[in-house]
Amino acid sequence: AMEGPTPVSALIHAATMVTAGVYMVARSFPIFDASDDARLIIAIVGAATAIIAATIGVTQFDIKRVIAYSTVSQLGYMVFALGVGAWIPAIFHLVTHGFFKAGMFLGAGSVMHGMNDQVDMRRFGGLAKYMKVTWITFGLGWLAIIGLPPFSGFWSKDKIIEAAFVPVAGAEWRAWVFGSVVLIGAGITAFYMSRLFFMTFHGEKRWTTAAEGAEQHPHESPRLMTWPMVVLAVGSVALGGLLSIGSAFSTWLEPVTGHVEHHDPVLPVPVIMASTLVLVALGLFLAWRQYAASTVPTVAPAASVLTRAARRDLYQDEVNDALLVEPGAYLTRSLVYGDRQVVDGAVVGVAHGTVGLAEKVRKLQTGYVRSYAATMLAGVVVLLVVVLVTRI
Repeated sequence: AMEGPTPVSALIHAATMVTAGVYMVARSFPIFDASDDARLIIAIVGAATAIIAATIGVTQFDIKRVIAYSTVSQLGYMVFALGVGAWIPAIFHLVTHGFFKAGMFLGAGSVMHGMNDQVDMRRFGGLAKYMKVTWITFGLGWLAIIGLPPFSGFWSKDKIIEAAFVPVAGAEWRAWVFGSVVLIGAGITAFYMSRLFFMTFHGEKRWTTAAEGAEQHPHESPRLMTWPMVVLAVGSVALGGLLSIGSAFSTWLEPVTGHVEHHDPVLPVPVIMASTLVLVALGLFLAWRQYAASTVPTVAPAASVLTRAARRDLYQDEVNDALLVEPGAYLTRSLVYGDRQVVDGAVVGVAHGTVGLAEKVRKLQTGYVRSYAATMLAGVVVLLVVVLVTRI
């Protein structure tokens, strides 16, 4: 998704391919629901994914990488919701996410088009003045993903956070742990997505004077590119609220889900909602103060160990190479050597031995009668010698 064209990214990284796993787990929910341990593992994996991907997204400068990691984080929310038994909110978030995330990917493509394929957000800034349609549509998607009401992301993500605070009999501590984790994730999401928005569209312009030629000057994309963003922006604003009227989404899924029992969270819903909005507002404010109200350096300053690790995806590639790729390659080389030298060697050795023996035996079959007569005579002589010696 980060390497392909942005329309492809919008399709596979927002609403189809990467969400197929979420859909599969949701469709298989009765199987997972039979085991509390299985659901707990799903919830832990989802929560960890949401936090880890959000942490990595905070440190990225490539606009498409930030959006891609936000997708991974939102998928973590969906998987987490499935783990705590809130699979209707999980599918609800999958639907709303498809709209605002596809719109943001297309918006990133529009920015790249206007900036001559530049993807480094440190080279953007102040683009709202030059790309008003992209700014507005991207901004609506941004407000949806950070979960501000009344945008779509608020309705779906809020249901997931509420579900995180629902206690489990005999393990009430899970509600507090999971609830705290997803609240922190909501705050981090608000920060790094606001960071992306402010670094791209607000603050001082940071592109060089040499890039302000007639063809490279920031400009709005043609209507062929902006109209799809407008359509997706409308969905980012209105879809969540429309599907929440009269529990329309739950009613639509009822033939598949049946009646779903409602359980109260350990905290009142208004308190959970207020806590979420406070953390979202805090993340938004911190991003505004650092990336809109202050000068953004065009080169990355000295970073802490954690920041450097996050910029390298928390060394996931290195860990995978050390634990999986290199041992797997060594095992493969060993198996190939064993196959060629032992298995094939045995087969080829038998073949070569048979051929060699046949070559030696063939020399006895000369085709001359005198050779056969001499051989018979030699055999008779040997027999006579044996008889005389042993006196049989």
